[in-house]
Amino acid sequence: MEIERSLFYHIQKELLSEPKAVFLYGPRQAGKTTLIHQLLTKTSLPYVHLNGDDLRVQELLSRADLDRLKAVVGSNKLLVIDEAQRIENIGLTLKLIFDHYKIHILASGSASFDLASKINEPLTGRSSIFTLYPFSYNEIPIHPPVTSNSERIEEFLRFGMYPKVSAYDAYEDKENYLYDLINNYLYRDILAFEQVKKPKKVLDLLSLLALQIGSEVSTAELASHLSISKLSVEKYLDLLEKMFVIVNLRGFSRNLRKEISKSSKYYFVDLGFRNALIRNFNPLNIRADVGALFENFAVIERMKTFHHQRRYANFYFWRTYDQKEIDLIEERQGELRAYEFKWNEKEFSAKSAKAFAEAYPDSQSRTVNKSNFDAFLSD
Repeated sequence: MEIERSLFYHIQKELLSEPKAVFLYGPRQAGKTTLIHQLLTKTSLPYVHLNGDDLRVQELLSRADLDRLKAVVGSNKLLVIDEAQRIENIGLTLKLIFDHYKIHILASGSASFDLASKINEPLTGRSSIFTLYPFSYNEIPIHPPVTSNSERIEEFLRFGMYPKVSAYDAYEDKENYLYDLINNYLYRDILAFEQVKKPKKVLDLLSLLALQIGSEVSTAELASHLSISKLSVEKYLDLLEKMFVIVNLRGFSRNLRKEISKSSKYYFVDLGFRNALIRNFNPLNIRADVGALFENFAVIERMKTFHHQRRYANFYFWRTYDQKEIDLIEERQGELRAYEFKWNEKEFSAKSAKAFAEAYPDSQSRTVNKSNFDAFLSD
């Protein structure tokens, strides 16, 4: 059964308006191609659908030749290109198509930095950008005997939310798929980027990050562990963000002297991917990292919710030099909301919440656990 994605109506609305270039980013296997097919079954626009992995398509679209492009577009009103970042000079080509034929463009890619550098600049002001992540908590349908997805949180923390993972019933099948995802897609994608001289180091870096979710990360310490330069670590971290593998959360500060603001935390876009890296799919009751897993899950699901609803906020963590810490600070419309994530419902960090409230008296604070997780996402 196909699951309707939260972005479906937002993108469909763009295709019903004046011609515009719509770019759909997201990690491999997140469901971009499926979403595009769903959109195409509902559109009345005549379209041509191409795949950037096809060498013939690459050759056709890599040169800004109007006669060749006219033959490609024909009388269609919508041009669709999967994996558009594979095509050399694709940004200039799409600009030429858009300027001359005034048609809708829908292009997808699994690496945002390639598409961003090749596409966004030429079409500034005439494009919309969407990111499709693996399934979100609220996208996965509830089927009996399950009465709410809160009953499945342990499964999500162990195996993540990739569409194919959700389609498998057996845990062994979920694990095998995730191992294949790392071995086949991740390694191949890393090798595709010329600036990566040592792809094995990137995988080692990911494994180190996997053991530090929920903790502050020192690039100097990572560089020392990996025996590479700090500059290389920073470059690889940026690459992994733009491949939608990790998310960087910066420290929040309004320049109070006791606040730490220049450090970072890194969370994984998908926890099944993270657990495959460290080869640990054990049940939560025998794991030492369950608190970090829940924190990672809550932060990412909150970000997905905002993106799917086309709402905008700045996200940070907060820590002081005397070790008081808040997991997530949400800054939107001039308001601050502070969230602490606790897997154990009896846990509560009163000192940190009090310290933040004293520093920012107009803020709101809340502790989030399994029992109120649904309310947290719908807030």
